Amino acid sequence: MRILITNDDGINAPGLKILHQIALALVQDPADVWTVAPAFEQSGVGHCISYTHPTMIAKLGARTFAAEGSPADCVLAGLHDVMKETPPDLVLSGVNRGNNSAENVLYSGTIGGAMEAALQGVPAIALSQYYGPGNAELDDPFEAAARHGADTVRRILMANPTEHSGYRLFYNVNFPPVAADDVLGIRVAPQGFRQNTRFEVEPHLSPSGRRFLWIRGGDQSAPSQPGADADVNLAGYISVTPMRADLTAHDQLGPLKDALA
Repeated sequence: MRILITNDDGINAPGLKILHQIALALVQDPADVWTVAPAFEQSGVGHCISYTHPTMIAKLGARTFAAEGSPADCVLAGLHDVMKETPPDLVLSGVNRGNNSAENVLYSGTIGGAMEAALQGVPAIALSQYYGPGNAELDDPFEAAARHGADTVRRILMANPTEHSGYRLFYNVNFPPVAADDVLGIRVAPQGFRQNTRFEVEPHLSPSGRRFLWIRGGDQSAPSQPGADADVNLAGYISVTPMRADLTAHDQLGPLKDALA
């Protein structure tokens, strides 16, 4: 099995090193793990692609490349340039510093990389490490992902249904904000929605008097629906959420059709 790894925190991010270790545990030959990751941090870019300008790519090692673009750009580069002759069997995106549960999914470049792989017909899993009081002060805040990542990926792959058309499945995995020994298990969970919290802007004045806006995230410990991804993460469980890129509100097709008839 050949694996392409990417992320949105950048080529030098500690979470990418954890993901590389996870990928190595899944293959027999270390030469089957390839990296194409953003040259600079790309958090919050979602499924953005560099459609209107070129993306420079640089080879940093035998199977390591940095691209000046988004995670989705990196996946495209990996599939259609770097690994064109020997395409990957799996794309792993992460391990993100911070959770991609609930509404964070919609903003996440980590998710965007996995989504692009699925659109290209390649199995893909996004992995993120929730931060909180239970792990933020650890020597390695990623230890839950490092300890449980490879087994979680294996179990997903064993259960992965074969799909040959349409919007393919990809998976969103979030490791809880606890030490590795305190992880309680895995829960399959839907994407949640944190109540009464959202992204906002915070204005600041520069020394020259110019006005700037910083984007500020909402409370990551805010509750979501019971049993949803953020809820089970905060309870100490790894969440696994099957996803597709289809954004249609299927439950509304019939009512809307009747209303517009």
